[in-house]
Amino acid sequence: MLQTLRRAGGSLVMTIPKAFIEQNHLQEGAQVELQLEGARLTVEVPRRRYKLDDLLAEMPRNLPRVKGWDEMSAVGREIA
Repeated sequence: MLQTLRRAGGSLVMTIPKAFIEQNHLQEGAQVELQLEGARLTVEVPRRRYKLDDLLAEMPRNLPRVKGWDEMSAVGREIA
């Protein structure tokens, strides 16, 4: 995709394609990481990191207990 650079103050700017914005759920004020490698510039959207306390705070209270849940054996990396 060919882009035309434009001047904004002392910088050159380019637009981000709408498809990239929608695919990565970006909006004004979002931060992206730029990586320079020789003549190559890549844009990466940082992955959101979740904290357990934040996720648990969003859970509804008084959920019903599932019978036998606590006795089930691990099937993945739950213990890791």
